Amino acid sequence: MATTTTPEVKPKTAPITLTPNAVAKVKEIMAQQNPVPGGLRVGVVGGGCSGFSYSMSFENSSGLMDKVFDMDGLKVYVDATSVMYLNGCIVDYVETLEGAGFKFENPNVKSTCGCGSSFSV
Repeated sequence: MATTTTPEVKPKTAPITLTPNAVAKVKEIMAQQNPVPGGLRVGVVGGGCSGFSYSMSFENSSGLMDKVFDMDGLKVYVDATSVMYLNGCIVDYVETLEGAGFKFENPNVKSTCGCGSSFSV
């Protein structure tokens, strides 16, 4: 009788981390949508005075070239190009006296513009 071994399946490590605050806020916003989206797309797009900016949008499903990650029940879609720019990035949801919003902490960023909405790598 021949024996076979199954290769060890390693879970994909997400290039980006959403904090529990960020996941909770995204889920809260998603629940208010009709119809409820399938997940959150996080990406990097060209633009802004420093060259790149972050994008976040709701999607019904992943794209053909997307990497899909589960973060506490939240599906996060990242396109293949954005993965390299987001590697090690942490997204948090913060509330301050000035306002509330999602904050990106990205170790790959070399510089940001004065307004903080774009960056270069």
